[in-house]
Amino acid sequence: MWYTARETPKKKGGCAVAKHKLSQLPKMDRLLAREELAGCGLPYPLVRRAARQALEEARQGLLAGSRDRAPTEAEAAARTLALAQALSRPGLVRVINATGVPLHTNLGRSPLSPRAAQAVQEAAAGYCCLEYDLASGRRGSRTGRVEELLRTLTEAEGACVVNNNAAAVLLMLSVLTPGLGVAISRGELVEIGGAFRVPDIMARSGARLVEVGTTNKTRLSDYAAALDAGAAQALLKVHPSNFKVVGFTQAAELPQLGELARQKNVPLLCDLGSGALSTGRFPGEPTMEEAVHWADVVCFSGDKLLGGPQAGILLGRAAPMARLKSDPLVRALRPDKLTLAALEATLMDWRDGTLPPAAAMLGADGDALRQKAEELVARLDPLCPPGCVCQLAKSPGEAGGGSMPGISLPGWAAALTPAEELESFFRGWEIPVIGHIHKGRLLLDVRTLLPGDEDVIAAALSRWKGEGP
Repeated sequence: MWYTARETPKKKGGCAVAKHKLSQLPKMDRLLAREELAGCGLPYPLVRRAARQALEEARQGLLAGSRDRAPTEAEAAARTLALAQALSRPGLVRVINATGVPLHTNLGRSPLSPRAAQAVQEAAAGYCCLEYDLASGRRGSRTGRVEELLRTLTEAEGACVVNNNAAAVLLMLSVLTPGLGVAISRGELVEIGGAFRVPDIMARSGARLVEVGTTNKTRLSDYAAALDAGAAQALLKVHPSNFKVVGFTQAAELPQLGELARQKNVPLLCDLGSGALSTGRFPGEPTMEEAVHWADVVCFSGDKLLGGPQAGILLGRAAPMARLKSDPLVRALRPDKLTLAALEATLMDWRDGTLPPAAAMLGADGDALRQKAEELVARLDPLCPPGCVCQLAKSPGEAGGGSMPGISLPGWAAALTPAEELESFFRGWEIPVIGHIHKGRLLLDVRTLLPGDEDVIAAALSRWKGEGP
């Protein structure tokens, strides 16, 4: 291959320089033998993996020109130790939710109540009577206790629990409507997180999608027309989840659809999405009791308004619920012992009149939140170094998790500046603190703070820029 006179020496010289710099990289055996690595107490395979990563980072930096020299052995050892320590920590760690969003999907949605957390710990630490009947000494029902509580709380004839609500929707449609035309409003053909689309799930289930109405207006007569024409043999009502259509709108409500389904003798299925147990506590959310009364089968999430672990809960009439529970797909979707322990304890909280943490956060009193925020500001302000400002501020909030769409949860927060620098520092703290930046200030919303979280925030701020103890 021919080169110009200017290109050839430049490329040869560049290669020679890069080759010389690469030859200065520390040797792997000498690096691993250094005292700070050999005596760090971490597993040798993990340290070796970190050393390879550290040397590869340096190699790529030299080749790209972002480094002007190879690291010394001491520098490479320090980088290796930092990488090894990071690799040794679990990826799933506790964080402080200071966003003001109680059902924050990215942060794990509902925190468990003390009762539920204790139940999980006990189930995880040893053996439990998951499928063993202590009274008879024989095999028992995995979900029997949870189903009994659900029936008691909602007056449903039957109950079933699977691992999440997407699975519950798939099970419900696969078992009850394969080959049937299912009428659903165009305004309810939703997509939620993870590209979960109602039309795709209906197609996978074997049901036939029958769109009725328009995006903004669907009347009861639209459903009736689809049934009368023979296009549909079942009705499906879907909670809008993470959006709200406003303005010139109309929708057929669950009682109306329930009456129509009974008149036409067709099944009415309902995906509640969030699922609220308490009437009037969550504005705009249909309750389980109402849905169970009108629909043949209802499904909803356990980790949203219920305030429990991730689970898909199905409630309904005895006959369709028996069909669901006897289907082989149930075993593929069944929850494990930790989920069931947390869910049972959460349902016991509701039975006994104790609100789970997320439910309490959603209904928190505005005056109480302001006082809590004032106390946090009073605690943080003396810890602010020069250039940092801490003030009381109103904080716009929402429920999160696709619940209560369009409903604002006004709250209060400690507002800090400089926002970007503090946000990054808090996020990298030993227990990460996650707030949100609003109008140039980092807001630490007190609605979602759990007991003891203020201590973590204060400790982090006191160490910002290394100025604390």
